[in-house]
Amino acid sequence: MIPPVSSTRLENMVTGRKEWCISRQRHWGVPIPVFYNVHDGTVLATEESLSHVGNLIREHGTDCWWTMSMEDLLPPTIVNSNKSNGFISFVSMMSLTGIVLGVATLITILSVMNGFENELRNRLLSMSAHGYIEGPISENEWENQYKLISESDEVKAISPTFVFNGIIKDGSSIRSVNVNGVIPEYESKILDNNIKFIAGDIDSLKKDSNSVLIGQNLAYSLNLFIDDDILLMIPIVNNGVIEPILSKFKVKGFFEAGIQEHDSSLVLMNFYDASKLLTTNNNFRLRYSVDDPMLSQETSEKLSELLGNKYSIIDWTQENSAYFGAIKLEKVMMSIVLMLVIAVAAFNIIASLIMTVTEKKDDIAVLRTLGISSRSIQNIFLYQGFLISFVGVTVGVILGCVIAINTPEWAPMLENFFGFQIMPSDVFYVTRIPSIVNTGDIALIAFFSFLITSLASYYPARRATEIEPAAVLRGE
Repeated sequence: MIPPVSSTRLENMVTGRKEWCISRQRHWGVPIPVFYNVHDGTVLATEESLSHVGNLIREHGTDCWWTMSMEDLLPPTIVNSNKSNGFISFVSMMSLTGIVLGVATLITILSVMNGFENELRNRLLSMSAHGYIEGPISENEWENQYKLISESDEVKAISPTFVFNGIIKDGSSIRSVNVNGVIPEYESKILDNNIKFIAGDIDSLKKDSNSVLIGQNLAYSLNLFIDDDILLMIPIVNNGVIEPILSKFKVKGFFEAGIQEHDSSLVLMNFYDASKLLTTNNNFRLRYSVDDPMLSQETSEKLSELLGNKYSIIDWTQENSAYFGAIKLEKVMMSIVLMLVIAVAAFNIIASLIMTVTEKKDDIAVLRTLGISSRSIQNIFLYQGFLISFVGVTVGVILGCVIAINTPEWAPMLENFFGFQIMPSDVFYVTRIPSIVNTGDIALIAFFSFLITSLASYYPARRATEIEPAAVLRGE
């Protein structure tokens, strides 16, 4: 209540004045219920906010302006709107995070798969020729075919080889093995330093020496050392009856090819020593290598025309097609799965933009009444969706490239930290995690990710243009 003396004084001061400044002194009235946004400086003083504060003052007195929290002083609709905006921002952030993680993971996985494919190719070629010729080629006639094949410009080296299966017995230990009988001077050109000899070398396989070179893992499993004797048993079918041939050989060296199959089961011996163990020429092959392994299929086609139909020519891509087919299938499946992650992020963009349109329908109605076109309204929401897509894809590409490039270095650190091997040698051909970043893959991932997430903005933006300003302003 204003004192009578003060009331009379104020009346005399106000009478006849056209303008008057409302006092902010608490002793002369109630506070002016105006709210300011500290971030952008906007003012909130609507009929709804004024009425809400007035009701609070009637119920609790003027002290409530200083004692109540901001959430209590603001109208419930404003408070709920702020919470809704916070939820919309959270959904938008989740959409952005989903795009980043999806793109980054997809780039990383495809790079690792590319690395595996390249590593597998190199290791398969370390002990394998780029192709081989099978057919009616006898031990004593292979020189003729050798001269004929050598005329091809694509062929770099040729090696006659006996290929057969056997069983190694050392004491109580027995292992099945794959045996290659080779001529050292020819085979060395095929291998071309692609394998690592732990002890001995290809020249250790002298004629009539009954010596062998075995894989490192095979030596470990049988506890074999240099100059140890092994008993090799070869099952020979004679008139429908299996007649095993037993021969004693001396271990002259170990090699490491980097492929579990070769290191655990491959045995090399001299070509002429192997010929004494076999009664037929069915196991004879002419193995060859070319300058460019990627063109081995074209070379095999040319050799087929040169030698005729009586010979079978198989290149390394055909021989190992199952391995590379499996890798390609895994790449496709992983791409599909991770694209689904990006699709989920796209749906989150749709949800956040729809909620934004619903929340801002009053503002949209006002803009439409002021003459803003529907296309301009649509572009506002399209730009918002494009911004989320662009930022998400860009950050995802950068993050994915950083992870993919450093995966070979980070993987051993993780193995040491957690105390286990990710790629154990007794299970996988490749024991380390390689990575090759392909710019073509990155471009495709970025393009389709941006396309999918950008298209997600179209429906909410279109929905914003369908808002009827008159209906919204009437409160319908």
